[in-house]
Amino acid sequence: MPASGADEPGFGVYVHWPFCQSKCPYCDFNSHVVANVDQARWAKALTRELQYMRGLTGPRSVRSIFFGGGTPSLTEPATVEAVLTQIAALWTVEQGAEITLEANPTSVEAARFRGYRKAGVNRLSLGVQSLDDRELKFLGRLHTADEALRAIALARETFPRLSFDLIYARPGQTKEKWTAELRAALAHAVDHLSLYQLTIEEETAFARLYEKGAFKLPGEDEAAELYALTGEIAAEAGLSAYEVSNYARPGAEARHNLVYWRYGDYAGVGPGAHGRISTEGKRLATRTLRMPGAWIENVERDGHGLEASEEIPGAAQGDEMMLMGLRLEEGVSLARYAALAGKEIAAPRIGNLIADGLLMRNGDIIRTTPQGRLVLDALLARLLA
Repeated sequence: MPASGADEPGFGVYVHWPFCQSKCPYCDFNSHVVANVDQARWAKALTRELQYMRGLTGPRSVRSIFFGGGTPSLTEPATVEAVLTQIAALWTVEQGAEITLEANPTSVEAARFRGYRKAGVNRLSLGVQSLDDRELKFLGRLHTADEALRAIALARETFPRLSFDLIYARPGQTKEKWTAELRAALAHAVDHLSLYQLTIEEETAFARLYEKGAFKLPGEDEAAELYALTGEIAAEAGLSAYEVSNYARPGAEARHNLVYWRYGDYAGVGPGAHGRISTEGKRLATRTLRMPGAWIENVERDGHGLEASEEIPGAAQGDEMMLMGLRLEEGVSLARYAALAGKEIAAPRIGNLIADGLLMRNGDIIRTTPQGRLVLDALLARLLA
């Protein structure tokens, strides 16, 4: 994988589908439980907002398209096809562009999978989260471990590329239990895994339960040990930690997320979608209305559901780029930071972090050490103060 700054980050399109079968207790994403969705109406609204975004971005070459949520696998293949057709009409889609759709094992159907593949989806991201039925129940998931494994097998048959998610550092999870579960998962993984430590997000069901003392999470030292163990086991299977929570075989890194982490441009459509768009010498942060009803009414009336479109000052651009880029194993270009921020990072700050074993430097590129990744927020606070 090329060093940050050696490769143009690329341009992506993010499409948010906000509907789910149920709300997971740990989830703070913009998702809503709705029984019946007018797919034709939503397809029309999404394609219309894409037209508006094309007016902001101008002609671009699309490297990746990502259907996130919510549960995008609740969409009809015809809806996905309509969106992809519109994107191809508005921008130039690169040969071999990555087109990802998130799916839950409970919404898996062979016919629907074939429909997504026919529409152009070439990468599936499955929200497995655990291979233990008791843990799945705790996480509020609707599928069983057997359903997850069947979904993985079906996805491997249908799509050229596959990733799935697991959540670890759960209450009472020992290193031995996580080792067994992760190795079982790796036996079914193709080229990419997203492995997230369970965190308590504000205004979620888990946040309320946690405050009441209903469960405890592993302490910092125990969580750090689980993180290190995760990297070791993934490496044994040939997957490197190219990002803090993402592991891939060489060449199988998620291209869409690399657009984010390398601080590229992306257009975001759908309720609650964010975007970063460079236009007329400015970089804009866009954000759409979160509530599905308000969003679709605004799109039908105005052609878009934007709640905000704000210019990002140069200093903030540099900070954003550093915040995203230091998550990557490849690191960040100091020259690019200076070009965006209009200032350089003081050499003593970098030197002190290197001396503390948190950063590494190779010419223009700085990277976090394994220890630095464990305290990334504190590292950034010192680096960018």
